[in-house]
Amino acid sequence: MSRISRHLSTKLGLGILLMAAPVFVITLGMLFLQSRFFIHNEAAESFDRSLQTTLQRVRNYMSRIETATHANQWLAEHYFQPDSLLKLSHRIVNLNRDVYGCSISAEPDMFPQCGRYFTVYSLTDNDSIITVREPQYEYFEKPWYKYPRELEKPCWIDPYDDYTEGGLNHSETIASYGIPLKGEGGKIVGIMSTDLLFSNLAKTVNEGVKDYENASFVLVGSDGRYFIPSEYEETLDLSHEQTGGRVGVMHVDIGDKTYHVSHCPVPGTSWTLALICPDDDILASCRHLTYLAIALIVIGLLVILWLCRIAVNHAIRPLSALNASSKKIAEGRYDEVIPHTQREDAVGQLQNSFATMTEALVEHVDSIRQTTEETKQSNEELVHAMEMAKEALRQKTEFIQNVSHQIRTPLNIIQGFAQVLNSGETLPEEERKTVTTTMKHNAVHLNRMVLMLFDSSDTGSEEELKKICDDKVFCNAIATECISLTETRFPEHTVAFETEVPNSLQIVTSHLYLSRSLLELLYNALKYSDGEHIKLRVTQTEKTVCFTVEDRGMGMPEEWQEKLYKPFVKVNSLSEGLGLGLSLTMRHAIRLGGTLKLDTTYHDGCRFTMEMPK
Repeated sequence: MSRISRHLSTKLGLGILLMAAPVFVITLGMLFLQSRFFIHNEAAESFDRSLQTTLQRVRNYMSRIETATHANQWLAEHYFQPDSLLKLSHRIVNLNRDVYGCSISAEPDMFPQCGRYFTVYSLTDNDSIITVREPQYEYFEKPWYKYPRELEKPCWIDPYDDYTEGGLNHSETIASYGIPLKGEGGKIVGIMSTDLLFSNLAKTVNEGVKDYENASFVLVGSDGRYFIPSEYEETLDLSHEQTGGRVGVMHVDIGDKTYHVSHCPVPGTSWTLALICPDDDILASCRHLTYLAIALIVIGLLVILWLCRIAVNHAIRPLSALNASSKKIAEGRYDEVIPHTQREDAVGQLQNSFATMTEALVEHVDSIRQTTEETKQSNEELVHAMEMAKEALRQKTEFIQNVSHQIRTPLNIIQGFAQVLNSGETLPEEERKTVTTTMKHNAVHLNRMVLMLFDSSDTGSEEELKKICDDKVFCNAIATECISLTETRFPEHTVAFETEVPNSLQIVTSHLYLSRSLLELLYNALKYSDGEHIKLRVTQTEKTVCFTVEDRGMGMPEEWQEKLYKPFVKVNSLSEGLGLGLSLTMRHAIRLGGTLKLDTTYHDGCRFTMEMPK
């Protein structure tokens, strides 16, 4: 039955198509020819409008240069003096962002005190403006001076890029607008010339080619020289002799293509602006119309055939929909929904069976997907935990090795000197003092490391909490106390002390942990600096007291500033210490209600400031 229905719908569709096709094709062909005529004319007009729009932008750009020049002409003529011309040249460039440079030149021997030649030039150099009086050179035959003087009226000079005679040399391609300056009696006393950077003009011109993929603008001088580089320089002559200085259109064959060229003169100059584009691009809409007409014919015939068959296919439509859904499910799109139907025939029963099957399949797939996601998340968490465990083990091993090394070294020194003292030999007084001083230094160092380990432990944290805000501490007194302890440990060094607070100023805090923090900052300053410019300064703000420790030395590398307060981290793994000093100092400062900061603006060494609340 399905094959009979399919064959019948095909035969009926073909019969109707043979009757309707000729009328349909003739009507569409007449519409196509008329539309092509109108589109061709509109495309040519649109192409010319693009040229005129770009020409208007060019003139607007050049008019800003001309306006800037004319607006300052009377100032140049009224204040025609060397110093005034320097300032005026700079002023014109500074106040007009489109002006690249400005030159004001005087007639020969106009200023005898300055020599025979006098010219000033201002030039934009990046974000600054350079203004100089140029050295003595023959500029009277230069086009930017010669032509305005001969014509005795303002004029544009063709672009050039070889300005090398003056004091400000450059290789930028520029076009100059020159205007004569007249003195008493209408006599020409000099020329004022403003420069237009041709690369900026080229950008303004090239903004107009967006509507055509292969189009390009060219700007040509009266001698046929291309001012804007183009691939058509060798093959296309757009000189004044060819264009006649008129608005016009020409078609040129270049290679195997025909090009449409629209040209027009740039007012106020001898230049010609032209827009060049392959004819195929301009008539692309016509070509598209041809493709559209063919597509409409094909689609129209197919639609006619389809409308003839639609009635026959209506009876088997549910099976087609079921077949399409089954293919999607076979391709892996398990979210495809087959709806239930109220039909009770064989087709309806088949559709309901497929609908029930897809619902069970979707439920099973969702269960598998959820299990997969949970397994993936568990694996990621396990990998992260293993990495953290490895890092913790590495830090533990490094810390134990560091502690062993840092404790073993002073113990070996103390043990060695103890054996010397117990040997029964009588040492000279000077050597005995050296031995006892060294043993004391290492004992203090060992005691400091033990205190650090105690502070970093859980017991130390609890003890620290008990000590907070119990003591009344005089700010200057604790500073001098810490300096005294530091100089006792390092007798060969001195620490400078400065204060801006009265001796009576006191704060309520922990004397023990504040002193430990200041001592740690002072020890680090002595250890990592030249040891000669250590300074402890006490200052205050409205709400805080600041203890600043400053040194001169290698400073803190920028890449280490993020790790500065992490425990067990040292800039130099071979240096003395456990890598706990700054981390414990920061912890003490926070527990005491303050903070510890590294001054990143200080580059002669390190400067740490510990702020404590009043």
